[in-house]
Amino acid sequence: MKGGDVELGELLAAAEAAPPGESVDVVAHDLRKRFGAERVSFLFVDLVGQRLVRLTAPDGDAADSEGPIDLQGSVYDRVLRSQRQHVEPERQGGLRVITPVTNRGDCIGVLETTLQSADDTVLRQVHDAAHALAYIIVTDRRFTDLYHLGRRTTETSLAAEIQHQLLPSAPCCEAAQFTLAAGLVPADDIGGDTYDYTLDRDTLHLSVTDAMGHDTDSALLATLLVGALRRARRSGCDALKQAEHAHQALLSHSRGLATGQLLCVDLETGLCELVNAGHPRPLRLRDGTVEEVELAVNLPFGVAAPTPYRLQELQLRPGDRLILLTDGMQERGAAAVDLTALARDTRSLHPREAVRSLTSAVFDACHGNLRDDATVLILDWHGKRRRPADTGQDPRR
Repeated sequence: MKGGDVELGELLAAAEAAPPGESVDVVAHDLRKRFGAERVSFLFVDLVGQRLVRLTAPDGDAADSEGPIDLQGSVYDRVLRSQRQHVEPERQGGLRVITPVTNRGDCIGVLETTLQSADDTVLRQVHDAAHALAYIIVTDRRFTDLYHLGRRTTETSLAAEIQHQLLPSAPCCEAAQFTLAAGLVPADDIGGDTYDYTLDRDTLHLSVTDAMGHDTDSALLATLLVGALRRARRSGCDALKQAEHAHQALLSHSRGLATGQLLCVDLETGLCELVNAGHPRPLRLRDGTVEEVELAVNLPFGVAAPTPYRLQELQLRPGDRLILLTDGMQERGAAAVDLTALARDTRSLHPREAVRSLTSAVFDACHGNLRDDATVLILDWHGKRRRPADTGQDPRR
């Protein structure tokens, strides 16, 4: 058996040489060649976040071709939540190995295979192959709709299709100074909400916005809004200038309004500069206490008014959790959810799991019939700390 690094280099080279829709095939071939693996498949979470869709490599068992699998309470759910490899004996012999496929905290799915036998070294190399698969899929999905198509287990409206193209490709991101995650429900028929983030050398940029209206009108308004914000951000503008550009874009090109919260976090100091344009105030969890952050509120984007936007400051401390919301998390049936208590009860969870708990609670409170989008973005601030490479810690979670 060759060294793991050499094999991973060969794996990445084979993936680049193959068509972009054959990522799983390449990894399956590699695992069969090295370990005699059987029934290799990749399972990824659907758009709604309730089911898993299996993508089976060629020559896979016909039993692996079943329809979507309920995620809730399954072994796959436990692997995704814990980010730990699961190994169990198969009835017909061999070992069933389920490994998380994750990139910078973004749970892309799981890799499932059967091995006749495996020691710790083999399991570690399967884990490495799954990690490589995450990078391969992140690259390949730029060139194919295979992974987008597979996630559609329910019909998606035109408005939802438009708005999903406005969201970051990964709803979760981990870095030395922070961990963030976001979620939006309902995912298959949405109307107006967006979230966005990007990371440059010294600043984390965040935004949560809500374009007024429903259906394609709100989706088109959201497109204009997000486009204006990104253009301003990529031109080097701070939160205040971004707000002004977004406001002028709505005034000049539409008759619609949008609320929004824009944040720029200094990665060195944790100082957050923000603009609140008619948006619900964020919640902050600090030292076990959840409280609403007192912010001045400007008028929404697109409202003709002489009052300029105000840039405000918020100092983040290591251990803080900041929760950004849209009004769909608080209105109508969603109001039955005690968000403050739930934020406190989920404080020990990874942000992606806390987001899932919050959005699921709102979805259930509305009996699956939300009349408005509900979006949440959670930022855990770790502060300035050594990178995993300096501490010897595994950066994959």
